[in-house]
Amino acid sequence: MNLLHDQIAELCHGLKLQRLAADWPGIAQRAAAEEAGYAEFLKRVLSTERDARTERQRQTLLKMATLPSVKTFEQFDFNFATGAPRSQLQDLAALTFIERAENVILLGPSGVGKTHLACALAYRATMAGIKTRFITAADLMLQLATARQQGRLKQYFNRAVLGPRLLVIDEIGYLPFGRDEANLFFNVVAKRYEHASIVLTSNLPFTQWPETFAGDQTLTAAMLDRMLHHAHIVQISGQSYRLRDKVRAGQVASKEGKAA
Repeated sequence: MNLLHDQIAELCHGLKLQRLAADWPGIAQRAAAEEAGYAEFLKRVLSTERDARTERQRQTLLKMATLPSVKTFEQFDFNFATGAPRSQLQDLAALTFIERAENVILLGPSGVGKTHLACALAYRATMAGIKTRFITAADLMLQLATARQQGRLKQYFNRAVLGPRLLVIDEIGYLPFGRDEANLFFNVVAKRYEHASIVLTSNLPFTQWPETFAGDQTLTAAMLDRMLHHAHIVQISGQSYRLRDKVRAGQVASKEGKAA
């Protein structure tokens, strides 16, 4: 029997069936105790390996997504964040917008949970097996500029901009772009237009976006035309989510915030 176990272990190793190598004895014991047939036993061992591969794929996608932290919709405090459109966000959580190559734009003042919700969408996408990437606008511009200086802008676009089915760009408007950066960002939007989805967060209304993009009204209008053509705009209002504990403790007065 030990020889048979060794042979099975060798076969599993050769076929790279890591989970199956570890789990099959227990599955066999349970199948025997339940007097399950050979077909049922085979189904169980194959299901075990399938589940293991799915989990490994999810973990690989999660690592590639470069999320600042794992956030979920279940963790989001809708009772406090009353300015967040719950039904709209729950619809977006179904991820059908990714299948349709539509965009999601989360707008609202600082601290109302835009980044949390963007991370939640990204995390849910990775768990669904969708290649995703999360990056701040400032880091995206830095990486694009570096790639251009090194003569590998095309390679960077193919890998980091066009590669993910879902690209999450956080914090548009916190730092203004120069003209070269504005042109690079326009290319990001233009190349993904009607091909793949973008989730974007900003603390600025669209009327103030030209100030962020080097004061270029024409470029900003052309970019927004592509961005908003197939887009879900999520307007969030309310107090800073980061101050909720202080509000509850009475250390900070509760007052209705207004979206910028």
